[in-house]
Amino acid sequence: MSEGTMQRRAQRDPSVKRLHRVLAGAAVVPAMLIVAGCSSDSGSDDGKDKAADSSASAAASASASPSPTVRAAVYKDLPEACDVLSKKTLDDLVPKAKSGKESRSEDISTRAGCSWDSLTNNGVDGSQFRWLSVSMLRFESDTTRGAGDELAEEYYTKQVGDVQAAEGAEDTKSEPVTDTGDEATAVRYDLKKKEGTFKQQTVVARVENVVLTLDYNGAGLAGDKAPSADDLMKDAKKAAKEAVKAVTGSGGGKSSGGDAESGSPSKSASSSAPAKD
Repeated sequence: MSEGTMQRRAQRDPSVKRLHRVLAGAAVVPAMLIVAGCSSDSGSDDGKDKAADSSASAAASASASPSPTVRAAVYKDLPEACDVLSKKTLDDLVPKAKSGKESRSEDISTRAGCSWDSLTNNGVDGSQFRWLSVSMLRFESDTTRGAGDELAEEYYTKQVGDVQAAEGAEDTKSEPVTDTGDEATAVRYDLKKKEGTFKQQTVVARVENVVLTLDYNGAGLAGDKAPSADDLMKDAKKAAKEAVKAVTGSGGGKSSGGDAESGSPSKSASSSAPAKD
């Protein structure tokens, strides 16, 4: 059979045509698989890139957020406690008193206090006793606890309440005091002891982030009559006003204000009571 005859027979034979189509299709399959594989890999890389971009954007947004700030405390220091009252004031309130006794404090820039006492002997008429104390507590601003003046205001309110609820106090009276810091309250009461009746006067004042407590009491001992509570209160208010002025002019300790980042208060500033003997 000639070659031409065989070719014509193959063209007429349907089985031969089907074989050609199968072989042609088999040749196309690997190419399709390769294309599909490339497309799948490309999609996977795009997903990774998008996830990475998303993470980077989140990190950049977090780093751009501002750190928390709080209003700076106005007063950064306290005056010397034993120097807040003039010699004349001390002579009037505690006559012939010796030098003041400074209170113990871990940090005198945050907590400070001083006290004086005197006993005037009037012979057979008895004697007059006087005791005077000044305590100061300064609050620093803190991003967790708040601004210094707000912390001082909270403590001021608590301190006034504590004085009003003093143990053993009788005939307690309270009144606001003007021109003494940002706010001030005077509390008076009688305190009976075996030595006699003590007339207690306390002035609690706040100036910005500092709370000042002035205690003044007097008693007539050994038969002498009790001093006038009105006179003692008048002297206490005058002394408190003078002490507050010492705080506001305390040696350049006043801050320029503005925002300040967190500065944790010292241990003594976190305490709930001013220094006392």
